Amino acid sequence: MNTADNEHDLLQLIGNNEPAALRLMYSRYIRHLTAVCSRYIRNDEDAKDVLQESFLKIFGSIDRFVYKGEGSLKAWVTKILVNEALKFISRSGRLDFSPISEENTDIGDDQPETADIPAAIIHDFIRQLPDGYRIVFNLYAIEGKSHREIASMLGIRESTSASQLHRAKALLASKIREYINRRSS
Repeated sequence: MNTADNEHDLLQLIGNNEPAALRLMYSRYIRHLTAVCSRYIRNDEDAKDVLQESFLKIFGSIDRFVYKGEGSLKAWVTKILVNEALKFISRSGRLDFSPISEENTDIGDDQPETADIPAAIIHDFIRQLPDGYRIVFNLYAIEGKSHREIASMLGIRESTSASQLHRAKALLASKIREYINRRSS
């Protein structure tokens, strides 16, 4: 089989029904999609199920994908994974939005410096967030969705999305400050 140095080449191999093309696609994106999935799904077994469902959907609809330049395939498979993760969370009844109590309504917006904190530590902090906070944070801060888009995707109000993001940022800032203080002690 020919190698695929970029997405266009990979798509040509898939279009030509090269026997190992889908395996190559899988190996190219599995690490990225696993990382994305782990931001939404905490349990490793559940994450494996979501990844499997995502790849089945990707492979089943790859012939309808429209190439729009380098990076478009990665964006497309990521979008499918995120949608499958959200469906899984919704089906499993884990889509729970924590209310903000009165004492938590005046949370400051100061964000601690994160440049010296390993990405794995920050990723772990994000994974520790309550489900609603984590999902909204990921969709807004990482996937670049607006509160209107998040509200539509999750069946919630825009204000709920905004409050969940606000609380997620506050919890992350608190965890980061604790980490910095432990390191400097």
